[in-house]
Amino acid sequence: MEVKKDILWRVYLCFLGIVALSVLIIGKAFYIQQVQGAYWKSVSDSLHLEYRALDADRGTIYSEDGSMLSTSIPFFDIHIDFLADGLREKEGRRFKENLDSLSIALAGLFKDQNAAAYKKQLQAGYKKKDRYFLLKKKVSFQQYQELRRFPLVRLGRNKSGFIMEDTEKRLTPFGLLANRTIGLSRSYTDGNRRVVTQNVGLEKTYDSLLRGVSGKRLVRRISGGAFVPVEGSEIEPENGKDIVTTLDVNVQDIAQTALMRMMIANEALEGCAIVMEVATGKIKAMANLGRMPDGTYFEQDNYALKTSEPGSTIKLVTLMAALEDRYVTTSDMIEINGGSWMLNGRHIRDAEKSPKSFMTIKESFEHSSNVAMAKLAYNYYSKKPAAFIKHYETLHLTGRTGIDLKEEFRPLVKNPKRKDWHMQTLPSMGFGYEVMLSPLQILMVYNAVANNGRLMKPYLVNQVEKDGMALQEYEPHILSDKICSEKTLKDLQDCMMAVCTDGTAKKIFSDAVYRAAGKTGTAKVNDGRFKYNDGVYQSSFAGYFPAEKPKYSCIVVIKNKPHARQYFGGAVAAPVFREIADKLYALSVEEQKLYIVSAMVDSSSYRWSGYSSDVKKVLDELEFKYADSLSSEKWGYIADNHAQPVMKAISVTRQMVPDVKGMGLKDALYLLENMNVKVEVKGKGKVTGQSIAAGSAIGKGQTMVLELN
Repeated sequence: MEVKKDILWRVYLCFLGIVALSVLIIGKAFYIQQVQGAYWKSVSDSLHLEYRALDADRGTIYSEDGSMLSTSIPFFDIHIDFLADGLREKEGRRFKENLDSLSIALAGLFKDQNAAAYKKQLQAGYKKKDRYFLLKKKVSFQQYQELRRFPLVRLGRNKSGFIMEDTEKRLTPFGLLANRTIGLSRSYTDGNRRVVTQNVGLEKTYDSLLRGVSGKRLVRRISGGAFVPVEGSEIEPENGKDIVTTLDVNVQDIAQTALMRMMIANEALEGCAIVMEVATGKIKAMANLGRMPDGTYFEQDNYALKTSEPGSTIKLVTLMAALEDRYVTTSDMIEINGGSWMLNGRHIRDAEKSPKSFMTIKESFEHSSNVAMAKLAYNYYSKKPAAFIKHYETLHLTGRTGIDLKEEFRPLVKNPKRKDWHMQTLPSMGFGYEVMLSPLQILMVYNAVANNGRLMKPYLVNQVEKDGMALQEYEPHILSDKICSEKTLKDLQDCMMAVCTDGTAKKIFSDAVYRAAGKTGTAKVNDGRFKYNDGVYQSSFAGYFPAEKPKYSCIVVIKNKPHARQYFGGAVAAPVFREIADKLYALSVEEQKLYIVSAMVDSSSYRWSGYSSDVKKVLDELEFKYADSLSSEKWGYIADNHAQPVMKAISVTRQMVPDVKGMGLKDALYLLENMNVKVEVKGKGKVTGQSIAAGSAIGKGQTMVLELN
C-alpha cells in the first residue's frame, strides 16, 4: 500500500510539473505574440527586407548653343513575379486568357523570337513559380511605353506580376566629338557587389552636381537569393543638375576633323587642338586624338592638359622677357654664326641653317633661331636667372591654369634653387627645353598677346542649371590686366605676324584671305617612352586670327611617329591651324552677312500665314488689334499696312500653286500634298521661299522645294 501511494505521489508530481510547464509555455507564447509581437515581426522583416539606393537621373551636359553633349538614356529590365496573387487566382485564369495575345505582342515588339517561343518561355516560368523571372534586359524607353499597353501588363503589377526596373546608360550623342573633355561616366559592380562609378573630364569635375541625390527603394528577399522591389516603398531621388559648357559643336567638329586629317596622313602618335575665344578665355573646342594599336584614332587621353617640352613656341616668352627688361629691341642685330653656337662644350644648333651670320631679333624670331633665343636667355640672365623665371610667374606658367578639369598636369619650370639646375638650363629654356608646359598653358600666353596683354583664365563651363533655370553662372576671369608694356606687346604682335608673312609659316599662309599671327615649334621628344635620339618630334603651332582684330586663338600640338617624313611645326601643325582658321573665318564672315541682312527692313519677317481661324485665334489671345480684310477664305496671312496688321486672303485653287511663304511647315505640307505636289524641305522654322512661284499651274508629279528660315 505504501508503495502504491509513493508511486501515485510521484505521478501527480510529474503531472503537476507538466501542467506548470505547459502553462509557462503557453504564457510565454502569449507574451511573445501579444506583447513582443511587433518587435519580432520587425526582426523577421529585417531578415527579408532591405533598403537599396535608387540612383537619381544624371544631369545633361550641353554645348553653348544648347546641343546635348552627354546625357542619360533610361533603360528597363523586365521581370515577372509568377506567384503574384492576381496571376494565380482562379487557377491562373487571367494568365491563361492573356497568354497567346501577350506572346504575339512581345514577338512583334522585340522581334528576336516568334510568338510560340515567347509562349513556351512564359509557360515555363509560370510552371516553376518563378518570383523574379527575367523576361528582357535593357528595354528602351519607347519599347517600355509600348509594353505597358500590352495584354495582361496593362492590368498593373498585382494582377500581371510584371516588375519594371529602370536603369540608365550615359550616351554622348556626338560620339567622338570632345569625348575626352566632356568625359565618361561609367559604373560597374566590384567584388563586394558595390556599384562603383569612374568618371573623367567634366563628368568627374562636376560629378556631385550631375549625379543628384540618391533615393531609396525597399526590396524583399525571395527564394533563390533574388530581391524584388516592394511597390510603393520608393523614396524619390533628386535628379542631377545640368551643365552648360563653353564648347561649340561646330568649332569642335572643325578642329577635330582638321586634326584627324593630319594625324592619319602623318601616322602620328597623339595630338591635340584647342580653340579659345580671345576676349573671354572660353574654350570653344578641345580635340584630343591618340593612335590605337589597330591604327585608328580615339580620344583616349586629354593631351591638351599633359605637359611636355614645348620647343620653339616658348620663344615668345624669351623674347617678351628680353624686350620688357629693355635688353634688346626687335631691330637689334644678333650673331647667328650660320645657326651654330658652342656654349661650354655644348653645341646649340638651329634646325635650318641661316643664310646670314647676323640677323635682327625680329628676323631670328621669324626663322625660329635656337641660337638667338639661347643667347638672349644666357647673355642677359645667367647672372640673375630669377629675373627670367619672374616672367614665367607673371604669365602664370608656374602653376596649373585652373581649368574645369581635374586631370590637368602640374607644369615644371625650373628655378636656380633646384638641384638639377645647371649652366645649360637657362639657354635650354630659352628655346623650349628643360621646361614642361601643357598646350593649354602655351595657348593662354598667346591668347594674352592677342587680347592686348590681358591674360584670361581658360574655362569650360558657362553655368549650372536646374529645370532650365540658371543656379550658378561663370564669368570670364582676368588673371592679369597687362602681361607687359604696350611697346613690348606691339613688338610681339609684329613678330608673330612676320612669322606668317616672312618666316617659318610663310608658305602656309601665303594665300590666306586674312592675316594670322603665330609661332611654329619643333621639339625632340624625351618622355620616358622615347629618348632624344629615337627620332620622335613634337610639332606645334600657336597663334591667333584675324591678326588685326583677333576673335580666336588656337594651338595645335602633334607627336609624330619615330623618323616621320614630316615633323617640322610649319609642315605638320601649321596646316591644321590654317584649316581651322579658314573655316572659322568663313563662319564669322557668314555671321556678319546675316547680321547685316537682319538689320535691314524685311517684310518677310513680319509675314505669318496659315489657316485663317488659327491666325485670328492667336491674335485675339494676344489682344493684338488688326484689320480683317478676309471674307470667307480659309487661308490668310498678316500683312503690314503702315505699321497696322492686316489679315489678307491667300488664294487657294487645285489648279494653281498657292503662296505658302510665312506658313509653318505643317500648314504648307497640308496644302501642297493635298494638291499632289511632292515637297522637299530645307531648314527649320517658317517658309521663306518656294521653288515654284505662287500662281503657277500645277503639273503632274511636280516637286517643290521649300526653304525654311
